[in-house]
Order: sequence, then C-alpha cells, then structure tokens
Amino acid sequence: MMGLMEILPERCVQIAKRELLFMGPVGLIMYLGGVFFINRQRSSTAMTVMAEVGERMVQENLKVWIYPEGTRNNTGDLLPFKKGAFYLAVQAQVPIIPVVYSSFTSFYDPRTKLFTSGTIKVEVLDDIPTSGLTVDDIPQLMDTCHQAMRTTFLRISKAPQENGATAGTGAQPAQ
Repeated sequence: MMGLMEILPERCVQIAKRELLFMGPVGLIMYLGGVFFINRQRSSTAMTVMAEVGERMVQENLKVWIYPEGTRNNTGDLLPFKKGAFYLAVQAQVPIIPVVYSSFTSFYDPRTKLFTSGTIKVEVLDDIPTSGLTVDDIPQLMDTCHQAMRTTFLRISKAPQENGATAGTGAQPAQ
C-alpha cells in the first residue's frame, strides 16, 4: 500500500481498514498520505465514510483505490468481494478500473513472514462502466468484476519455479 502512494495517479486516494491506522509508523504514513480509513466493525460509520468519499469523488474529481477483498489472502485464489466499492462506484456513477496483482504465495511464507525472490505482475483491465446503474445492479456488477479479475489473476499467477522464486535464499522478514 505504501509503495503505491508513489505511483498512484494524481488525485487518487486509497481506502483501508481502520486497524491499519494503529500500526505505528505505517499507520502514520498512510494517514499523512491521505488514506481514508473504514471501521469495518461499525457498518454505519463505514457507510458514512464511503458516502463522504463518493461526494468528494464527484466534487473534487478524485479517483479511489479500493481492495475489494477487504483483507489479505494467501489461498492462491480471490476471496469474495465486499460490496462497498461497488456501492461507491454506482453512487458516483464512475467506471471501475480493475487492477490485478499476481499471487505472491510462491515467494512468501505466511507462517514465517519471509519473502524470497520473485516477481509480481500487475495487469490493468478494461474499465467496467457504471453509468445508469442502480443499487439493484450491484450484485451483477460485483460478479462481472470478480469474474474478470479472477480469470486474470489465475492467468498471471504462476508456480514458484515459473516465477523466478528461489527456495530459501535471500529470505527477508515481511515489513
């Protein structure tokens, strides 16, 4: 997330779970970087923040970077998506531009929190329009987006030997 702050397009903000705000220097950097924090434990608060972000998207021509799975995933497949991003896109009537990262499971061990060398591929998919859609269209919109992203994720994610990972050498703790 912090690395993305350097490469995100102008006028682009990220949305993250509130717990990250309390992760010491990481939370401070995210806060100073303009990240909007969502309290996922209190849906009314989360919806208020999302509504504010939607208004600011339109008024200030903001772009919003959202992680639709809502959490990290080490399964080698996509998790179901949360609805918030899709409500936001429909509310603001802006397109969704899916960005897919390949899996890092071939060079990251979640038990030891160690990385070995490897490559992450990133693919930007065609935008998915929301113009004219309503709340009733959100389940289909979520499904369309999930299918497109999952197909791409599985295609660009490769086995360790194909991903340049080396077993055990150069391991570094995750930050």
